[in-house]
Amino acid sequence: MSGYNTLWVPGMDHAGIATQVVVEKKLMREKKLTRHDIGREKFVSEVWKWKNDYGGTILNQERRLGASLDWSRECFTMDERRSKAVTEAFVRLYQEGLIYRDQRLVNWDCTLRTAISDIEVDHKEIKEETLIKVPGYESPVQFGVLTSFAYPLGGGLGEIVVATTRIETMLGDTAIAIHSKDARYTHLHGKFAIHPFNNRKLPIICDDILVDPKFGTGAVKITPAHDPNDFDVGKRHNLEFINIFTDDGKINSNGGVEFEGMPRFRARVAVLEALQAKGLYRGTQKNDMNLGICSRSNDVVEPMVKPQWFVDCNSMAKAALDAVMDKDNKKIEIIPEQYEHEWKRWLENIRDWCISRQLWWGHRIPAWYVTLEEDQLKHIGSYKDHWVVGRNEEEAISEANYKYPGKKFEIAQDPDVLDTWFSSGLFPLSVLGWPDDTPDFNTFYPTSVLETGHDILFFWVARMVMLGMKLGGDVPFTKVYLHPMIRDAHGRKMSKSLGNVIDPLEVINGISLEGLHKRLEEGNLDPNELVMAKQGQEKDFPNGISECGADALRFALISYTAQSDKINLDVLRVVGYRQWCNKLWNAIRFAMSKLGDDYSPPSVIVVDQMPSICKWILSVLNKAVMRTVSSFEAYKFSDASTAVYSWWQFQLCDVFIEAIKPYFFVESEYKCERAASRDALWVCLDTGLRLLHPFMPFVTEELWQRLPQAEGTTQRKESIMISEYPSVVEAWTNETIESDMDIVLGAVRKLRSLRPTSDKNERRPACALCRTEDVSNVIRSYEFEIVTLASLSSIKVLREDDTPPAGYAFDVVNEKLSMYLHRGTLNAEAERDKLRKKKEEIERLQSGLAQITSAAGYKDKAPQNVQEDDIRRLNAYMEELKIIGEEETKLEQLIKEQIERIIFVILRRRHSSVI
Repeated sequence: MSGYNTLWVPGMDHAGIATQVVVEKKLMREKKLTRHDIGREKFVSEVWKWKNDYGGTILNQERRLGASLDWSRECFTMDERRSKAVTEAFVRLYQEGLIYRDQRLVNWDCTLRTAISDIEVDHKEIKEETLIKVPGYESPVQFGVLTSFAYPLGGGLGEIVVATTRIETMLGDTAIAIHSKDARYTHLHGKFAIHPFNNRKLPIICDDILVDPKFGTGAVKITPAHDPNDFDVGKRHNLEFINIFTDDGKINSNGGVEFEGMPRFRARVAVLEALQAKGLYRGTQKNDMNLGICSRSNDVVEPMVKPQWFVDCNSMAKAALDAVMDKDNKKIEIIPEQYEHEWKRWLENIRDWCISRQLWWGHRIPAWYVTLEEDQLKHIGSYKDHWVVGRNEEEAISEANYKYPGKKFEIAQDPDVLDTWFSSGLFPLSVLGWPDDTPDFNTFYPTSVLETGHDILFFWVARMVMLGMKLGGDVPFTKVYLHPMIRDAHGRKMSKSLGNVIDPLEVINGISLEGLHKRLEEGNLDPNELVMAKQGQEKDFPNGISECGADALRFALISYTAQSDKINLDVLRVVGYRQWCNKLWNAIRFAMSKLGDDYSPPSVIVVDQMPSICKWILSVLNKAVMRTVSSFEAYKFSDASTAVYSWWQFQLCDVFIEAIKPYFFVESEYKCERAASRDALWVCLDTGLRLLHPFMPFVTEELWQRLPQAEGTTQRKESIMISEYPSVVEAWTNETIESDMDIVLGAVRKLRSLRPTSDKNERRPACALCRTEDVSNVIRSYEFEIVTLASLSSIKVLREDDTPPAGYAFDVVNEKLSMYLHRGTLNAEAERDKLRKKKEEIERLQSGLAQITSAAGYKDKAPQNVQEDDIRRLNAYMEELKIIGEEETKLEQLIKEQIERIIFVILRRRHSSVI
């Protein structure tokens, strides 16, 4: 609409872990089979089938929400073109030495049986002994305790006490660390302890980096294969790395025959009991801890040493950091700005990225293991250096021939797949045709704006920037807008198990409580979770969700963006905007009826010849256009929605349309005013609908199509979405009339508030007490508008020394204007209470402003125009208080007279009865 060449591409990633979990649960629920039961090929086929059946849900939601995407370019991270880009990226990065394979400690998910990245781990702070439900265990597992036990020392030297929060990992201990200067253990330097279950010798090592002699016993058990800190110790001291867990979290043969085959948390109990039986248990105490939990499966993450593929992120992270933080050569702006600090913190502390996943759904890693005829070990991965990388099997064979000339071999592709975020990180490149040199890539790369949630700033945004700069030669986008995360009305994260997930289509179409329940029943929840989820829905949506439509949902979400961190989405607020859509529709229907069937808008609007009310509405329309556009440009979408809503609701509907109604009552009167009002009304509808269109595409399209066509227009655009977006028309701006109308509308608001609640329709006379000639002239000039908008029978202008007639209620507009409305017999005490409240409000405002102006440094820091405005406001408050004080005196006198009359009547009645 603003004339830019714009591309918005619909795309989806394959959500490797999440999708595989859904299909595995579906397979178990429907067929009582695991993926291992049916094999890799059939399982992947099942996933593709599920994707084809359900994968279009998000795209359908986007269509129904009115997203203006180029649907002809729809893409998927595992389609042929994107897969080609993924393979090319892996090969290039490997050839540059940025992708490598190594045996390192990774975050292992025993439920999913795969490695996960650091940022897929949620950290739960535990302050005391806590029981947590862990997948695969019937009973909750205990966390938040520190267990102490003793290791016997070799040579009859006694024992050494250590402590751990994961007692089962002692089965993989390979050393005990102490501080070199800890006098308690000087005699143990170079000695060893004996493992109580397998008699393994554990050397006593000195590691001043890890050990704090003031904490606990000053002795630390070392499990290099299952703890990040211990892993580093193991590297420093060349210790043995013993993995004691199977991929599904059971104790393996390294853990000892006594415990082999036990799930890790049952082994926790068994090890503790065995230590007690041997007399080595030394007690348990509560302990603060940070528990890693997989965000996908809710399983407790287990650190394990595994051979994996990694990306060396150091150089790419530095480039991505500079792209945002280098003020002299800033290439990317992050909005809101506060997230730039998060960007800096994360990229400065980046670790190499583990990109291999032990899944079946995803891009197979383009690496092949070479098994030579003479190799003694034939298992894949037995030798670290037997890997080759290629774009296909032919390239891999060629690479193997080059690496092992003249030797016989077999090759097998790595069964692992790539992290979903690897292919998603390439999206700005792959969606435009990279690695091919395409017209799209040359036209649109780098792109302009990325809009996403702040929760994937590092999952996705950082990866796109790193890979885009490395492989695409430039940043993938120049601005990043991070929207708030949507939560439920109570601020809780949306979760299927809580039953608080809101599908946008259910808000658009509406849904009964029974329908919400049915959706849950068709999901993958276990029976206990299903009961809890239904209870959550009954509490939040006892009557289901009302039909709101896409326009209302869009407008609500946009207005919510003022909450920069999270959106607590209350569906009732969406319902409120649906009602506003209805009001908008009705207002325009009324307006269209006033235009008439034969109305033809002029090609040029001559503002000077219009009534003041028409000049005013066009001037404030200009302001609304300016505020909306400037808010868009500043990515302040909530401010933009407020600007356009306020103009439509409070200026066009509440004021202008009401003010011009009398022009259409009698055909023989107001001919000029009626004609001008029609023109102004048409301009407002045409401009206002185009201004509102990005917020509410459907209702604005429908109404805009019904508008008459302007004279001289050779060809009307077929859709509002490709018509011109409004811009400021200098000739419409009229600050004088806006200032006058501020006074008028202030007077109207006070007169409306003075009306008795029991009678809103009776036309009553009013008075305006004007303390300056300027204000008197404004009230006289706009007498017609005030009488119309306030539903008056008449209005009389009083000067400062005039006495208002009796029986009139009073309120202050400002220090220059007070309004009086005829009320007949007044309740003087009620009116006095109103004045007191008004007085208290003004005193509060005056006190607050006085505090600001008297603060230290105010005169030095505040701009001169601000200080002048503050002085004017303080003086105005003082004048208003003076006026209220005078009115209070009058009311006190009136109350006194009423009391005297009452006493007189009572005495008179008593006197009569005596006679």
